[in-house]
Amino acid sequence: MPVIYKITYPNGKIYIGQDRTDSINYFGSANNDLIEKDFTKDQKRDFTIRKEIIWESETSSIEELNRMEIMFIEKFQSNNPDIGYNRRPKFKK
Repeated sequence: MPVIYKITYPNGKIYIGQDRTDSINYFGSANNDLIEKDFTKDQKRDFTIRKEIIWESETSSIEELNRMEIMFIEKFQSNNPDIGYNRRPKFKK
């Protein structure tokens, strides 16, 4: 079942993504370099993130799933570098 999820990192920043299979083990494709620079070596040694399903639909099309992902990215402002790790769509101040 297609879902939109929100990942919350220990620093409070978030990442919004989609998963077309609702896999419990999928945590998105956020840019590793962006995330890694926000944490020290010691912080990276014990690291907990939270994954929340914020939308799901048994009948959505890929187009609707894509639209919903963008809508949630904009709603939560996870494309704002101060708030999250999404880089698309580009954040407009």
